[in-house]
Amino acid sequence: MSDMTETDAETPEPAQPRGRIARGLDRMDDLIRHIRILVGRYSPSVVRRAWIGIGRAINRSLPKGLLGRSLLIVVVPMLILLGVLTGVFMDRHWMLVTQRLSEAVAGQIVGLATISDNIDITDAQRIDLVKSTGEAMRLNAQIMPTTEIGRMRRSSTDIVHSMLAEGILKRTHMPFSIRDIDENRIEVRMVVHGGVLRVEFARSLAYAANWHFFLVWMVGTALFLVLVSLIFLRNQIKPIERLAAAAEAFGRGRPVEGFAPSGAREVRQAAHAFIGMRRRLERQIEQRTTMLAGVGHDLKTILTRFRLGLALLPEGEETADLRSDVAEMEAMLEAYVDFARGDADEMPQPLDVDATIADCLRQTAEPAGRATNYTFTGDGALTLRPTAFRRLIANLIGNAARYGRSAIWVTGERREGWLSITVEDDGPGIPEHELEAVFRPFYRLDAARNQDVPGTGLGLAIARDVARSHGGDIELGSSPHGGLRATIRLPA
Repeated sequence: MSDMTETDAETPEPAQPRGRIARGLDRMDDLIRHIRILVGRYSPSVVRRAWIGIGRAINRSLPKGLLGRSLLIVVVPMLILLGVLTGVFMDRHWMLVTQRLSEAVAGQIVGLATISDNIDITDAQRIDLVKSTGEAMRLNAQIMPTTEIGRMRRSSTDIVHSMLAEGILKRTHMPFSIRDIDENRIEVRMVVHGGVLRVEFARSLAYAANWHFFLVWMVGTALFLVLVSLIFLRNQIKPIERLAAAAEAFGRGRPVEGFAPSGAREVRQAAHAFIGMRRRLERQIEQRTTMLAGVGHDLKTILTRFRLGLALLPEGEETADLRSDVAEMEAMLEAYVDFARGDADEMPQPLDVDATIADCLRQTAEPAGRATNYTFTGDGALTLRPTAFRRLIANLIGNAARYGRSAIWVTGERREGWLSITVEDDGPGIPEHELEAVFRPFYRLDAARNQDVPGTGLGLAIARDVARSHGGDIELGSSPHGGLRATIRLPA
């Protein structure tokens, strides 16, 4: 008795099969363990750099426009939803329907086999009964000699074969075989009492063949929804594009005509804010221009009286010095007024850039005795503020003529939506750390340039102000000729 108890105690209990959830948890634990091992092999900085690199690569591949990103926001969740629905349909509905159809056909085949095993009827009656019963079930059934059994076989990869075999094995243990006659018909042979039962039937009886209708409807609906989303998003983005175009035109000093708030409430609010800002800036510019005109008129009146007073004085060294001071004061006043006004009230007009640059060279460089080298490529017809643009070019060429030694090089090019103009000289140049400082008003480089050269220190400041008012900018650098290189870039 004690021996039996000891044996029973040592006998291990049979292992119970683990469920899907337990197996899934084991796989997740293995995955987490592998991730920890991989992360432990690399330092946090390497992992962080790799993560940042992946993020930048994804960002570069994403659309840059608002319409493309909006469509991405709509399309990606829709594709995920379609994928989930397709997976659920294929895994649940389609497989379940196929399994039930296959089991129904398997039950019918086993039922025919049971009928054929009836020993109370003759062979002729058995053959007729199996055939008529099969026709009622839409099966082509017949009893064949035992020699027709052939090799017992069935495909393990075909889903219909597998489900038919599973359904038959649930109901009987008779030997059977399954094969495809063609792509649309299946044959099942089973050993029965009277010989071999051969059943031929359409594949559609055991297979849910209408799954593609679901995919067609799903894809068609998705395309229709994407098209509707594209139309709605395009209508919502158009007001934003019009607002951006109006802001860009205003920034370049061009008239903003026919712009009215439209679109969503937030876009209309931004448009109203832009209109209010534009009106405030226009009023401010108008007030400043009026004030400067008044100040310039009053100061010029005083300078005119000085000139009249000097004209009545006898000629002499002191009188000549006073006349020179008055002329310098008048030039400085003109420069101050031009800088403060900035020609913001001038309307853009069609202008021949090539002819304007050539005229500025003729009027500025040639009187100073400087040789000129000028080339221009591309279409020179642009819409700019003529007076402001002429002042921009004249200031840069005048600066090169004033500080250059022998020659001035000017190159113009219009390409890919930009107008580029380069003005170079062979003068002393500007130190690299001073290239931005010279754009400040009234800033002069006495150490680098001759302080005896007349000027107000506003030429480059006025030039950059004009360039930026057209939506461009000016950059300074060293010229291969030894002097200064000034590069203008304006949107064309």
